[in-house]
Amino acid sequence: MKRTLFVFLLGLAGGLLAHSSWYIAHQPDTSNGLDAQLAWMKSSLHLSDQQFARIKELHARSSPQLLALGTQVARMRAEFAAFENTRRTTGEVDFLEFAHFVEQRRAVDRECAESTRRLIVAAVSVMTQQQRDQYCRTLLKSGVKTTAIDSIN
Repeated sequence: MKRTLFVFLLGLAGGLLAHSSWYIAHQPDTSNGLDAQLAWMKSSLHLSDQQFARIKELHARSSPQLLALGTQVARMRAEFAAFENTRRTTGEVDFLEFAHFVEQRRAVDRECAESTRRLIVAAVSVMTQQQRDQYCRTLLKSGVKTTAIDSIN
């Protein structure tokens, strides 16, 4: 009986060790660095080291502009919230100021779309046709506007 219990406990310990090792080895990377954000591209598109390095460089080069656009979008969201708050509390809207805000928002939206399009075009220029097709399908599934992807084909 002791031998059976020993074999059972040994098997249980081995199973737990194997399960824990597999879980740790396949745990997704939760860091927020550029490498972590682009790691899915390397693995899912099977990019070579040279392709990955070039795409990483493209993203790093466009990062300051994208961060600036993100800051503008956040500022505009806060402005819109202020407009909406004023409208709710006073019932009044400065239509000229709001029209100016809408025009600014459209300009920022165009700049975001153009920056995204340029980054996508630059990234796919590094890829093979098969990688490009898979990347475009992934972008479409994630909700990237087709105008950014149409310029590739």
